[in-house]
Amino acid sequence: MHGHNTIAYGLWPVVAFNILIVVFFALSFVKPKRAIEWRSMGLFIGFIVALFTEMYGLPLTIYFLSQWLGTSYPVLSPYSHNNGHLWLVLLGLSNSALTMPLLHLFSNGLIIFGFYLLYAGWSLIYRSEGKHLVTGGIYSYIRHPQYVGLFLITVGFLIQWPTIITLILWPFLIFAYYRLAKHEEAEVAERFPNEFPAYRAAVPAFFPRISGKRDIQLERQIK
Repeated sequence: MHGHNTIAYGLWPVVAFNILIVVFFALSFVKPKRAIEWRSMGLFIGFIVALFTEMYGLPLTIYFLSQWLGTSYPVLSPYSHNNGHLWLVLLGLSNSALTMPLLHLFSNGLIIFGFYLLYAGWSLIYRSEGKHLVTGGIYSYIRHPQYVGLFLITVGFLIQWPTIITLILWPFLIFAYYRLAKHEEAEVAERFPNEFPAYRAAVPAFFPRISGKRDIQLERQIK
């Protein structure tokens, strides 16, 4: 744990290690092949690079805010890690002993669940070998679990350590994967013209139905 007044940046080996770990696991379960897939993954990688560069390397967001807000910036030592969290600083909660642990508990939960969705979606697709439309497991609740996983990972990191650059990148990242999902669905509909329309009607794209109920007739059609 860094001290309250310790400048906790310039840790470039830590930056590189965290970037490599997250990108490695993302690429392990989301395997881009075509240009449209690499463009979307490129935005995700850019998001991760910007995140950890500011988290442990060069805190541009805190630097800019301290310059723009001047004496109104609500910390005495903005370049310490304890005072480096944008949301907590602006809400005046950076000195709370419980806020940061609770925030990390929640954000890490989102990130871990996001990686689980990446794995769950990838494992079913891998086992199918592309021979049939995958509709079981996590795919019986949402049509794009891997992309939802990426969304949750980025949301978790935005909560855990927000920066100006990642906040700007995030809407473009979400839009890119939304477009990719629509593009892939068009291809799957062409490949499985009998099964996919019923599956699409029965299962939401990104947000599972809260009731958990599904149309029984459509469910039978996609089995």
